Amino acid sequence: MEILDARLGILALLAAMGYGVATIGMKLASDSWTVPAMGLILLGFFAATQAEIVLMRGVSLSVLYLVIIAVETLIVLTYAFSIGEGLSARESLGGVLIFAGLAVVSH
Repeated sequence: MEILDARLGILALLAAMGYGVATIGMKLASDSWTVPAMGLILLGFFAATQAEIVLMRGVSLSVLYLVIIAVETLIVLTYAFSIGEGLSARESLGGVLIFAGLAVVSH
């Protein structure tokens, strides 16, 4: 497995944050299409795309997506809890198992 250096780690975080921002925009758009919702979607996908293009030059796709999915999931779950859409105990356990599986396959 490749180890992400600081620069690549920051870019991976930026990509995950981009997807997280786009997801928040989609949640806002699910109530009604507004300019802020569309702006978040476009900004998020643009940031994620730009970061991933640079990342793909130095990190294998499999490692890259494991990192991005894990960080994006934490961002979106944090937002979900903040708007009152948290997980049940059973769903939380399932999430822990997913993160455990990511840890196993990434090593």
